[in-house]
Amino acid sequence: MGTEKRHEARHHRAGLSGLEAMTLASARTFPRHGHDQLGIGVIVAGGHRSWSGRGPVEALAGDVITVNPGEIHDGAPMRAEPRTWRMLYVEPHLLDDLLRETRPGRVEITCPAVSDRALAAHITRLFAELTAPAPAPLAIEETMVRALTYLVSHYGSRPVPRPGPPPCVSRALRRIEEAPERPTTLAELAGLSGIGRFQLLRGFSRAVGTTPHAYLVQQRVRLARRLLAAGRNPAEAAVESGFAEQSHMTRAFVRQFGVTPARTRSALA
Repeated sequence: MGTEKRHEARHHRAGLSGLEAMTLASARTFPRHGHDQLGIGVIVAGGHRSWSGRGPVEALAGDVITVNPGEIHDGAPMRAEPRTWRMLYVEPHLLDDLLRETRPGRVEITCPAVSDRALAAHITRLFAELTAPAPAPLAIEETMVRALTYLVSHYGSRPVPRPGPPPCVSRALRRIEEAPERPTTLAELAGLSGIGRFQLLRGFSRAVGTTPHAYLVQQRVRLARRLLAAGRNPAEAAVESGFAEQSHMTRAFVRQFGVTPARTRSALA
């Protein structure tokens, strides 16, 4: 198999609820998508390039990459060569609990990629403790507090007010996010604001960075992931999140997250 098709991903069973760990070695390009969690990763080898609402990202070995919850982004290898990276996904409530103790209020991470050896060391240590054969919850919690406190103190800020999408797009977004499992059409989404389908399609793509259909699939995959974490099996998650067949969900899941629904459920169980 050529290197352009190389893709290896492992979703580790983490040692603390609300934290997830993944190892990836891949030449795959990931489409624009979002996560429910805060993502923090360290590039181990190769180079990673992505589009982000906070700016373009180029990260090399030793660099740290971040993605805020819900932030649309993509990912591609630099020079079409495989890159290896370790990712941690932090449920927002863990960060919120920590901020209530030290810095009340919502915070977002401002830098999508940084060269910071101290931060990389914090993340690497937390990853190692999470994936140890015999995880020690207290040690994991201590390292998590140090890592997140460092991250927020150096790269966190109050959310910067940004102009939201136009009302016609906001209504379409709300419809998709509130019920992604329900089928919809461009005519329905456009009709929510009394505009034409082409006007909605153009405005949506410009404001969100992806098409209504792609965004609907993203929301279905994220819903399926939450269902898997809640104990549903893949077949149940596929039906409840609106996919016509389990195979459709699996393809979309792997395209967005890099691993299969079954492996994700096993890691989260």
